[in-house]
Amino acid sequence: MVDVVIEQLGAVATVKLNRPDSHNALTPGMITRLTTAFQELGMARGVRVIVLTGNGRSFCAGADINSMKAAGQATYSENVADAQAIFDLMLAVDSCPRPVIGRINGAAIGGGAGLVSCCDSVVAVERATFAFSETRLGLIPAVISPFVLAKIGPGPARELFISGERFKAPYARHIGLVHHVAADEAELDVMVNQRVAQFMAGAPEAQAAAKRVIRSVTSQEKESVREYTAAQIAHRRESAEGREGMTAFLEKRQPDWVEIGQD
Repeated sequence: MVDVVIEQLGAVATVKLNRPDSHNALTPGMITRLTTAFQELGMARGVRVIVLTGNGRSFCAGADINSMKAAGQATYSENVADAQAIFDLMLAVDSCPRPVIGRINGAAIGGGAGLVSCCDSVVAVERATFAFSETRLGLIPAVISPFVLAKIGPGPARELFISGERFKAPYARHIGLVHHVAADEAELDVMVNQRVAQFMAGAPEAQAAAKRVIRSVTSQEKESVREYTAAQIAHRRESAEGREGMTAFLEKRQPDWVEIGQD
């Protein structure tokens, strides 16, 4: 069985974790394939939006049990390399130039919850459970922490990282890990499609630039990014997309990227 499935319908690519019998737990091979998938799809000209989801009743249960057993016998340098690979996966999703929608169809635990934090928009089914469960294994959610903290902030993270407790989708929405909660999987798909439509209305290069601004600005003091942010909007105003977007608005028509995205 292929453990990572990539499907494309029009301008929407779906990346699906495909080990349902193991709750889509991440193996080293899956981590590499997912990282490559997001790096490549992020640069693919025919892709406008990426949906990340899991097959079966779970989204992602975190690390595969056999990988965890192997980690206990590995050397320090081997464990560092393994952890760096997980960080690289989180970074590939987080920094992907295309909008990434998390379709959370079930449990997201440990590294699975880390992946959720890297998505730009997250729709979760109500029955989904989440946990940063590492402390219950004597570990810590270290490599996913920069991405999770950027999403939910240190307040909720202090409680959830230290306790390792499970929490449901409504609380995940309350703390900002999830944006939308669906009653069931039928509604989940409807809401994901709605998010896709919203993202398709934006200019792709502007969206990529907006993501870069978010990552840069949130890591600095407000006063220090004055020149940077002013330069970013100036570049966008003189770009082809910027000119087209403003012209389309004034002419009361859809900009050309909306028409392309609907082909």
